[in-house]
Amino acid sequence: MIEGFSFHNPELLWLLLLLPILALLKGRAGKSAALVFSSVAIAKQVAGQARSSAGAFLFFLRLLALAALIIALARPQIGEGHSEVDASGIDIVLAVDVSGSMRAMDFATPEEIATRLDIVKKTIAEFIEKRPADRIGLVAFAKEPYLVSPLTLNHDWLQKNLDRLHIGLINADATAIGAAIGMSANRLRDLPAKSRIVILLTDGEDTVGKIPPVAAAEAAKAFDVKVYTIAAGKSGRVPMPRLDEHGQVKFDRGRVVIDGYMQSNIDDKTLQEIADITDGRFYRATDPEQLEKIYDEIDQLEKTEVKLRHYATYTELFLWPALIGLCLLGFEQLLGNSIYRRVP
Repeated sequence: MIEGFSFHNPELLWLLLLLPILALLKGRAGKSAALVFSSVAIAKQVAGQARSSAGAFLFFLRLLALAALIIALARPQIGEGHSEVDASGIDIVLAVDVSGSMRAMDFATPEEIATRLDIVKKTIAEFIEKRPADRIGLVAFAKEPYLVSPLTLNHDWLQKNLDRLHIGLINADATAIGAAIGMSANRLRDLPAKSRIVILLTDGEDTVGKIPPVAAAEAAKAFDVKVYTIAAGKSGRVPMPRLDEHGQVKFDRGRVVIDGYMQSNIDDKTLQEIADITDGRFYRATDPEQLEKIYDEIDQLEKTEVKLRHYATYTELFLWPALIGLCLLGFEQLLGNSIYRRVP
């Protein structure tokens, strides 16, 4: 990026203030007549023309040349630089449940008609914005886990991948919590980092059983990975919206069309055990405000110390005003010794 235009020795620019003083002194002194006349009347006319237009022009060229040389001495330059971030090295994988139950409407409010997944995506996006110095990855899971984004510092690209998350991205008929923890921990295991954490959000219980969640947590612990677990949604009967032919929530006259109700079962006990094994924490969110506070708390618990290093390379520009100044001096001398030459 361009740092901008500057002077290496800006204090020398104060010399420019001497130029108008020189001009003032030159104007007051005038020039003595080059020829002597016997007539007083003729001498009066010559004295009036002492400060001739030719002399004024040559003096003006000399002042411009001095100004250019002073600017050259101040060393104008353009800096091109960049910044590097020294962070404490926290790597984060966000594991997000995208099973069919995540389209429940129990997080909806009169001000914001949205599914569980819609609210979760919005909250996670805000969390990512607060951690510009951390490498963050994204794993979506339903019947099996799916790597949406590897760990990256390119958070703009990460946010775009987050926006593309939707129910039906993978088979949404089941929830594989254990497999999601396994994939997330595996993305972190070989990376040098001060801290490695997984933030796992789900609204259900493991219904696949291929990798037991507790066994996956023990493996994560062995890799020094800390797991924060979030149970999102209310237990019991929750409203489910009707979907259109594109799999989107269907609206009727500005309101969501409720297709029926679903029994929401969240395995708080297992999620708590996962957090305990890995030295993480378990959270319960039953509304958007609680969910936002949870991510804020995790943000405070896992702070990153950021130091910025600035590097810059400068292109010197003094040669151009120096050449201009020398050219003006040469032009002034040429005119003064040719067409504007004084008669002795």
